[in-house]
Order: sequence, then structure tokens, then C-alpha cells
Amino acid sequence: MHSSDILAALPLDRGAPEPLFRQLYAGVRDAILRGTLGPGMQLPPTREFCRLLGVSRQTVLNAYDQLTAEGYLSGSVGKGTFVSAHLPVAARDAAPASTGLLRPLSARGEEYACAMAYVRYHEGKLRAFRASMPGIDLFPFDTWSRLEARRWRRPDHQLGYSDPAGYLPLRELLCVYLRASRGVNCSPDQIVITSGSQQALFLLSQLLLAPGDGVWIESPGYQGASAPLFAASARVCTVPVDAEGMDVDYAARHYPDAKMVLATPSHQLPLGVTMSLQRRLALLRWAGANKAWIVEDDYDSEYRYTGPPLASLQSLDRTGCAIYVGTLSKVLFPGLRLGYLVAPPALVEPLVRAKAVVDRHSPIVAQMVMADFMAGGHFGRHIKRTRDAYAERREALLSAIASELDEELACGPSDAGLDLCVHFRQPHDEAAVVRDALAKGVELRPLSYYANRAATHACAVAPGLLLGFSAIPPAEIRQGVSVLASVLRKTR
Repeated sequence: MHSSDILAALPLDRGAPEPLFRQLYAGVRDAILRGTLGPGMQLPPTREFCRLLGVSRQTVLNAYDQLTAEGYLSGSVGKGTFVSAHLPVAARDAAPASTGLLRPLSARGEEYACAMAYVRYHEGKLRAFRASMPGIDLFPFDTWSRLEARRWRRPDHQLGYSDPAGYLPLRELLCVYLRASRGVNCSPDQIVITSGSQQALFLLSQLLLAPGDGVWIESPGYQGASAPLFAASARVCTVPVDAEGMDVDYAARHYPDAKMVLATPSHQLPLGVTMSLQRRLALLRWAGANKAWIVEDDYDSEYRYTGPPLASLQSLDRTGCAIYVGTLSKVLFPGLRLGYLVAPPALVEPLVRAKAVVDRHSPIVAQMVMADFMAGGHFGRHIKRTRDAYAERREALLSAIASELDEELACGPSDAGLDLCVHFRQPHDEAAVVRDALAKGVELRPLSYYANRAATHACAVAPGLLLGFSAIPPAEIRQGVSVLASVLRKTR
């Protein structure tokens, strides 16, 4: 087939927003890549091409110029324009590309791609009872905006590439805060700023675990915490949780060769329990004797309603096995994506180097504004304000359950955190309750969601729900309980 016949059939949409010369360029390029126009084939002169397609000569010239610049065409004035002879010959009868991958993912790639498959994301507008969500309505965005604007008005050398460990003034302020509020033993040099606590868990999993290494993890528990372990091809060892927290004795008997423990001593998700001092000391003794790491995920320890925040497990560590992980997203707003970890001194440099591989460093302006927010006293005031507001919202939820759902729901520990765990007193299908409530505008999270995919029968959790109370005002909480009561009466 002559090139004129091929090019005359090129589809051009004169009503499309894309310029005609770009459409023409794309059509000729695709014909070359498919092999319809082969290497060395001569294209018609621009004037003839204009008549064929009913376009201006400038449109054709622009398309030819672009194709020539990218190496698809060659030629000169007086000799004509040709498909570049140096291009490899395309298989004209090749099957069209499928929507699947040309080559499969590697085994490691499969682990990465599937690791977060079990984690649900918040969707739609905020409503009762969205779990693990801070009260965005309480955040002083005007103050934050003012501090951020000041940073943009007075940019300095810090806006270039920065220390992978994080903005030093922020690490210094975090050190003071953690020592005072959580009893964490640290210096600023031991703190690494991460893109949320999720990245901290990822870095630790990649650096400290070989494929097949065992890791104790609570089940039920936060699904996102186990995702980095699966991505690292670790052996996830699920441990049951009771009223005293992670069952350390069970784990030591069943998984004595584990290399790491991922624990939430201050406030377990979703059951809400706090690890007893006896269990904490037993865990530290086991880790010290077995040269294992303990990763303490202290994700919402700021919010305790029946007394001051408890001291961290890291503050009890005497062998250098505890790594403390925290987040600012649960205190301020999730979109901030700032977390941190406190590592033993010898582990800091490898972590900083690994952080640099992943993303060079976390966004520097957000770190600067966070440091200004803390230095100005806004952080402390915000924690106090939200703690008081969440306490009111928690009380509204407990009171509404007591008055409307006492025969239906048994409440778990409620002295800390952003959520309340409730178990069914009557037989109910979790999935049906969640579905019917959502149809009436109430968002519920079933406890079965928190069961680890590697969990054994020993880690079974009784049916129930996790009700978030921190993100919504008391009136909406009471309305949500009324809706939940009607759903439970219907689905019993």
C-alpha cells in the first residue's frame, strides 16, 4: 500500500480540544510503530498531504517537524521526507497489547502490591462513626496557614535538599516533648522524621528483617502495621490479645525464634486495652535475652481520659532493643503525613541512609511549619483542646449507648484513644449490620476487619464494632446511636 493511501485514512477530529497537528503527529507515529509505515518509506510532500486530509500546510509542517525532531522521519529540502531507515522493523501482524502486564511481577513485587490490599480507606463525607479519625473541625487551620505563609514569604537555604533525618529544629522540639509527655529516653540525633508512621514501619521492616524472619504482631490489630511485614517477606506470627494486652507468654512458647515484635502497649487497636506492667517487663526481658527488636507503635497516646498519658515501653528499656514510632497525623490531620521514630544510636545512621533511598527526605516546609507550630505553643494547646473535646464526645457516646443500646452492646475499655470497641450481646451478623447502617448514613467498622490474614484460631475475636467518636460532635453521635439502635433491632 502506498503511503498516501495509508495517511489519507488517518482519523482527525476537528471538534476535539487537541490541536490537529498533534493528532496528525500521533497518527503517523503510531503507523510507524505498528509497521504500517516501514523504514525508508517516503511520505507525500506537504502540499499533497494537505489536500489529502483537508488541513493547512502549517498543520502538516508542524507534525513533520515534531516527528523529525523525535527521530521518526528524516529527509531534506528537494529530496523528500522518509520514515527513518534506522528504526527497527515492527512486526505488522503482532497481536494488540493486552490490558495485562507484559511480564509478571517479581515475587517481591507481588508481596508489595498485595500488602495493603486488606487496608480500607475512608471514603465519602465525614459521618458517624468513622474510626481512627481526629476531629478536623477542631484544628486551628488559620494559625497553621499563617505560619506556613510566613515560611513562604521568607524562603531560605533550607528549601533545598535537606537532611534525610529531618528538620533539626523539629527533631529538637519533638525530643523535648517526648521526654516530658511519654518518658522517652532520647536525644534529637536519635529521631528520624518519616512520611507518616507507615513509612517508619516500612523502613524498619526492610532494614531489620530477612525473608522468613518471624515477627510477633497482635491480632486483632491494625491492618496497615502488618503490610510492611508482608512486603518484606517476613513470617507474620499472630499473637492473641486479652485484657492485659499482647499475650507475651503465648508468643514466647509458639514463636521463640522471632526477630521482632510489633506492639501497641499504650492503647491497642481495636480492643482498646493497655498492656500491663507485668507484660511490658516480660516482653523486654524476652527481647533482651533473644536479641530481638521491639517496635512500639504509640499512635494515639496523647488521648487518655482518666489520667495522664502512660510512660512509654521504650522508657523501661535497658538493653537498647526498643524502637519508638509515633505520628503527628492522629494529633493534627491525616493529610499532614508526618511521623517519626526514635531509634537506638547505632541504628540511626542505617535508617537515615535507607530513608534517603526511599524519598530523599520528607517535605521540608511541612516540617518547618510543624516546628513553628510547636515552638509557638500551639501544639500543646491543640492537644489540650482536643483532649477535652474528645472526652466530651466519648461521654456522649457512652451515655447514648447506656440509654439506647445497653441490652445490645457491651463496651470495651474507653479510657484512651479515638474509638470505642463494642461487642454484641445478642446474635448479629456483622456484615449485615454494617451494610444496613451505611444505607442509613452511618459508617461502622466490624471487628472482624482487624483480624490478621495470617491469624490462627487462638486469635479469634468476638463479633462487634469499632465506633469512632473523635471526629464528630455530640449531637451527631447521639443521632448515630439512634440509627444504630434501629439497625440492631432489625437485624437481631
